[in-house]
Amino acid sequence: MTEGEAAPAAVAAPGARNLLLRGAVALVLAPAAIAIAYAGGWLWITLVTVASIGLFVEWLTIVGEAKRTPVITSGVIGLALAGLLLALGFVEVALIVLMLGLVAVAWLTPERRVWAVTGFGYAAAAELASVLLRLDPVQGWTALMLVLLVVWVTDIGGYFVGRGIGGPKLWPRVSPNKTWAGAIGGFAASLAVAWGFSAFGLGKTSALLLLGSALSIASQLGDLFESAVKRRFGVKDSSHIIPGHGGLLDRLDGFVAAVVLAAVFGLLRGGVDGVGRGLMVW
Repeated sequence: MTEGEAAPAAVAAPGARNLLLRGAVALVLAPAAIAIAYAGGWLWITLVTVASIGLFVEWLTIVGEAKRTPVITSGVIGLALAGLLLALGFVEVALIVLMLGLVAVAWLTPERRVWAVTGFGYAAAAELASVLLRLDPVQGWTALMLVLLVVWVTDIGGYFVGRGIGGPKLWPRVSPNKTWAGAIGGFAASLAVAWGFSAFGLGKTSALLLLGSALSIASQLGDLFESAVKRRFGVKDSSHIIPGHGGLLDRLDGFVAAVVLAAVFGLLRGGVDGVGRGLMVW
């Protein structure tokens, strides 16, 4: 083998190992997340609250405000207390606490205040939306699974189709690895999930296809948004807490955008106690 032939193999090997690591970690985390989501209640709210706190801390790390202890403390307390109140059923009080947390973060941040406030609002929206969607006793589990599966297949389909076909970049200045082919592949995969839900009698086909489309687009936009923030501050990964995947922000950016859209839509149609039904029942 010549030196020129050995180089591509040497380059490809780390990529293959990283793909195997990503796959192995996903095979552990995905079933665990599904099991906790199915259990609901305190387990799900605890997971969501911990994840939201992690999102907030990682966001502050990216924007360079993580060293300000009062900012982190006020945000973490607000998210943790809101999670406890949500678990106890005090949704309105939890919302007030999150608003007070937002004010505290803004007041305690002398620099990059807009970025810190945006980070807390991002984490708070993720927490509130994820909990409200699952709280629906009738359709909460189904609605949450639709969001999770659409986000996952959008990501997986986009990755493999993008790498397999290549072609024009989606937004090279923000995310140089994403292609239009990958975006379309992920979108098509989300339609397959939506159709699968309708095939099992979990909703009307036309409505589910529209939902799948909207959630997939939201997921991809959420991914691009997080990439744009990291690029703005010269950061590659939000952290290294998840082997092969980076940080919580890197893994949950698409889910946050999709679940917030789903919760807003479900809330408008079904009210606080029927967010899942508002999303799934037509």
